Amino acid sequence: MFRRLYAILLLSSSVTMEKIDELDRKILRIITQNARIPFKEVADQCGVSRAAVHQRVQRMYDIGVITGSGYYVNPKTMGYQLCVYIGLTLEKGSMYNKVVAELEKIPEVVESQFTLGGFSMLIKLYAKDDAHLLYLLNSKIQEIPGVAKTETLTSLEQRIRRGFPIPMENDEE
Repeated sequence: MFRRLYAILLLSSSVTMEKIDELDRKILRIITQNARIPFKEVADQCGVSRAAVHQRVQRMYDIGVITGSGYYVNPKTMGYQLCVYIGLTLEKGSMYNKVVAELEKIPEVVESQFTLGGFSMLIKLYAKDDAHLLYLLNSKIQEIPGVAKTETLTSLEQRIRRGFPIPMENDEE
């Protein structure tokens, strides 16, 4: 199953890479630095029309290069004082989809990754305080069928937050 999934991902990523040219990359670099920048300014920086930028961005949405947009909200301003990462060990890797479906029902869980290494999964969540975190762990996450063990890491401070770096075609590794 994993070989088939890997082959599909590899094929889809190589197909997408062929459709992205230098102008697309330049547009991506600009809009990932400032999602609120008007297309007119992007067009001016790229030396093309606003319509060309709009068409390129729409095409990148359509082929899955751009997967969303939005604003960052500071969780502390909403009363969530704790940011934690929780390593989950599953009873069986095949339970992953069912566990994810249950995690999606917990609004405080903002990210999940299926991982290799010490944990089956790594999730990120926000909690209001220690009591809220304890509730989420004991009454929600650890009650999910298939979750065998959890290990919690508390984030004290986030210093780096950025999107994926957009390489240009001529960038050297």
